[in-house]
Amino acid sequence: MKKTRFTEVQIVKAIKEHENGRDAKDICRELNITTAAFYKWRQRYGGIEVNELKKVKELEAENSRLKKMYADLSLLHYALKDAMEKKL
Repeated sequence: MKKTRFTEVQIVKAIKEHENGRDAKDICRELNITTAAFYKWRQRYGGIEVNELKKVKELEAENSRLKKMYADLSLLHYALKDAMEKKL
């Protein structure tokens, strides 16, 4: 996925400005983006507050950490299981 030059907080602030009545074309001109990009942002981040966004990022980081832990334990389990089968 292509890395954007805007943070999620900046994106949410731009969407909130639009919801408060500012024209989308003006926001796009100011941020130097296309209207299609802005509406894609609005589709993805619309209705999300900044604090909710931070919670989602924290949960994603925790989920990633737990998946790595599970993969390590699973690998260890299969290695021990394989070693026990070879002993018998």
